[in-house]
Amino acid sequence: MQTNCAEVETEGRNKGDLLKNAGGRWGVVVELYIGPERKEPMMSVPEVRAIAGAGLENDRYCRERGTFSKKLPSNQITLIEAEALEAAGRDYGIEISAAEARRNVLTCGMALNHLVGREFQIGDVRLRGLKLCEPCTHLQQLTGKQMIKALLHRGGLRAEILSGGTIRPGDRITEAN
Repeated sequence: MQTNCAEVETEGRNKGDLLKNAGGRWGVVVELYIGPERKEPMMSVPEVRAIAGAGLENDRYCRERGTFSKKLPSNQITLIEAEALEAAGRDYGIEISAAEARRNVLTCGMALNHLVGREFQIGDVRLRGLKLCEPCTHLQQLTGKQMIKALLHRGGLRAEILSGGTIRPGDRITEAN
C-alpha cells in the first residue's frame, strides 16, 4: 500500500495536535520496518526499540546479519520520506512501497536530506544524521525496480542512535536544540 503524506497530515489534524507545528522543522513517523535477516522482506512493526550505539532491536543490522553488516554508526537506523516514494511514482511511474524501500522509518513532513550532520529527535530517541542513504544495485536487484533512478538523492537518511527508547508511528520528528 502506498502511503500518502497528505492523508497522514489530514488524519493528524483530525486527531488533534499530532502535526501541530511546535516551531522549526518537524515531521512525523508514519510506519516502522525491520528486516530480521538479509534479503528477507521487511516487516512492518507497531513499535521498535532503538538501542544507542547498536541499532533497532531485532533488525538485521543491529544483529550484524545485514548484507553490508559492519558495526558502523551509519548502519544503526535508516529513514525515508513518504514524499520521496510518492515522487518516484509521479516522476518515473515506479510504485515503491515503504517495505520495498528497505528503510526502517517512513516519515512525513521532514526534509531528511537537511538532517545530515545534525542532531534530531524522534519522540524521546535522539539521533544524528550521518549521510544520505542512496539507493544501490543490491536494492534494485531485490525489488526488480529501477530504484537508483527513482530514489537518487532522495533515498533517505542514515543515522546514528545517540540515546535509546521506543519509536512508534505518530511520534514527532524534530531538530534537537
